[in-house]
Amino acid sequence: MKAWRQNKIIEIITSRPVETQEELSAALREAGFNVTQATISRDIKELGLVKVPGNKGFVRYATTTRVRPSDDRLKRLFRDSVTGIEFSENLVIIKTLPGEAQGVASALDQASWTEIIGTVGGDDTIMVVVKPKKAAPGVVKRLTDLTRR
Repeated sequence: MKAWRQNKIIEIITSRPVETQEELSAALREAGFNVTQATISRDIKELGLVKVPGNKGFVRYATTTRVRPSDDRLKRLFRDSVTGIEFSENLVIIKTLPGEAQGVASALDQASWTEIIGTVGGDDTIMVVVKPKKAAPGVVKRLTDLTRR
């Protein structure tokens, strides 16, 4: 749950300006996370978030570096969320539990696998674009290995 929540935090602060912990808490609650102020504070510290000037002069949260999930964290996320993986040509489709696809897609993007040029996450489905096409079976194997206990 912590990994999902922290991935969601990164997704939230990169998609819109968040100026306060209260705004971040509200956004997380909208996404289905029940969080306390203490949890938000710990997550901000663990993720290394900082406050920076925003577009209109306001201060907002941002990452100091691109946050890459650890292999263990990525495995946990895949084991807990992914229900299926299939591919055709250079497209890989990952099925997840409802509401989990965007967090998994974000973690996969942040993992920076060289064969993956991008992901699109919906509610329970992720489309992964692989380049070159011949790398798709290897990517599917790596992704499938992440789902094994």
